[in-house]
Amino acid sequence: MVNKMTISQIAALTNFDKSYFSKVINGEKPASLKLLEALNKLLPEKKVPDYLQLFLQSRQSMGVSSRTIEFYEDRLGQFIKHVDYLKVKTSTIDKCLASIPANVNGLSTRHASYRATFYRWLNTEFGFSNPINSISAPILGRPIMPTLDESMVHQLIGAVDNIRDIAIIALFVESGLRLSELANIKLDDINWTGRSIRVQGKGRKTAFAPFGIMSKKYLKDWLSEYNPDGNIWGMTKCGIAIMLARLEKRTGITCNPHTFRRIFAVL
Repeated sequence: MVNKMTISQIAALTNFDKSYFSKVINGEKPASLKLLEALNKLLPEKKVPDYLQLFLQSRQSMGVSSRTIEFYEDRLGQFIKHVDYLKVKTSTIDKCLASIPANVNGLSTRHASYRATFYRWLNTEFGFSNPINSISAPILGRPIMPTLDESMVHQLIGAVDNIRDIAIIALFVESGLRLSELANIKLDDINWTGRSIRVQGKGRKTAFAPFGIMSKKYLKDWLSEYNPDGNIWGMTKCGIAIMLARLEKRTGITCNPHTFRRIFAVL
């Protein structure tokens, strides 16, 4: 825009004398700091890229799950509302983190890794400094997480009134599968002879999860009365989660997918 303006127009907009402005252009006088500041205001503002969206796109291209993308968008979106994230100093981030209240996991909320991941990406891809690099996370104690023992598993199975839900509980216990993995099992994923199930795990990697004799029995019983069209359960992962939540309320025994993974780890 400035390149297309006449000397008279620029002089009028900057409140400088036209003759003085002409002498500056012709090299007869140096430009004063005041003139340079006035000219700078006439220049169009450079549009700053939306680095958050670029970061999210980079995660998508890496195959990160949609749930993780949503988490990044929500948490980082909240973070950059409170700080000028491209110019922020370490001390400012320290103050910002200190303002975050502890939750049931203590101070771990303050030092969640998503901020570090974002700043490492900014540093690697665009050369921005990493102000969070020198911030040390606090030494945290490990909370004791709820788990199950064998008698609790039998109590849960005894409280269920249909073979499908019994099969789900047995498979959770013996396989260590995540909710999404268990919910997406199809009939041809099951190797009955080798007692293993093909699943698509984290990072969309194919893996094989073992299962025991108890799971095999209940799976056979369930599939003898149900002809699957899609996953073998006839319900979504949301439906499975609701079933477990109701069972927990009915029995008083914590029985979400994470507790089943913990019992699998010690079997």
